[in-house]
Amino acid sequence: MATAAEGPPEARMQIGKQDPAVETAEEATEPAEADINELCKDMFSKMATYLTGELTATSEDYKLLENMNKLTSLKYLEMKDIAINISRNLKDLNQKYAALQPYLEQINLIEEQVAALEQAAYKLDAYSKKLEAKYKKLEKR
Repeated sequence: MATAAEGPPEARMQIGKQDPAVETAEEATEPAEADINELCKDMFSKMATYLTGELTATSEDYKLLENMNKLTSLKYLEMKDIAINISRNLKDLNQKYAALQPYLEQINLIEEQVAALEQAAYKLDAYSKKLEAKYKKLEKR
């Protein structure tokens, strides 16, 4: 079979007709010039559509990022305002605490004095009970 396939083209065609496993080669023909032009135009049109879509998607991504940045900026401004208000309120509270400080010191001093008086009262009570016990002892005699 190999020798017959190497022979002239007529012999190869006869083998192709006889044996369905053997394929015959066809001569490649170039498409007409008009077809190439149409195919090129079609390719460039589709490529332009594809690139336009890619650029549009990228543009939309940048617009989304821009909007996100604007919203983030607004949130930071709100947080700044809140922080300023907190700082102002904290300063006011510190000033009020400083104004109340002398009174708080007086309250602490009074509390200490009351505690000392309470201790003195307990001692006095204990001493008076001792005296009363001695007096009762002396009275019994």
